[in-house]
Amino acid sequence: MINILIVDDHLSIIEGTKVLLEQEPDFQITVENSSLKAIDEIKLHDYDVLLFDLYMPHINGLELTKQALAYNSDLIILIYTGFDIKPHFNLLVEAGASGFLSKTSSREELVAGIRAALRQQVILPLALVRELRRPGIITSGKNEQEKVILTELEERILSELAKGKSTREISSTLAMSQRSLEYNLTSLYQKFGVRTRVDTVVKAKKLGLIPEEELK
Repeated sequence: MINILIVDDHLSIIEGTKVLLEQEPDFQITVENSSLKAIDEIKLHDYDVLLFDLYMPHINGLELTKQALAYNSDLIILIYTGFDIKPHFNLLVEAGASGFLSKTSSREELVAGIRAALRQQVILPLALVRELRRPGIITSGKNEQEKVILTELEERILSELAKGKSTREISSTLAMSQRSLEYNLTSLYQKFGVRTRVDTVVKAKKLGLIPEEELK
């Protein structure tokens, strides 16, 4: 029997997914709608596969992945989301995620993704595979200048940061949720090796990624 834990704060989503996956005779499904309780559940029971929603209150899927793998590095964790994971792909992979499943997937696609993960394989959408051709960070030798390559969205966010705009103002300008913006900011901090938006702007300027006029 393959024991699977689904962690998602949307009850309708986890119950619907549970019904779909339980059609597989060898799948045993457990659901948890609180990310705060998920670690206790993982410590109490043995699961073959964990499905984590990406955006959850209290502890998001990225941090939950880190915490779960800190407890047991052999866990197989799939990020289960209805959002585009491209902006967070590098962060999620580095956190230890074993793969990704879309909430719009058919039952067959969900099952295929889970079984692939159990075989230490990953099924990725073609659009994401094409995006992977763009590197996140290129760190060169000690005597060469560090290079940071940004996505188009990250370039737009960086431009707004340079203007001194708040998170609310940037999310409104770029027509994105503040939660999604925070994830992208985290990705930017990691790429620049900094902890704050001010340091991000300063380093971007040093690397020539922000025109001088945008800092005035």
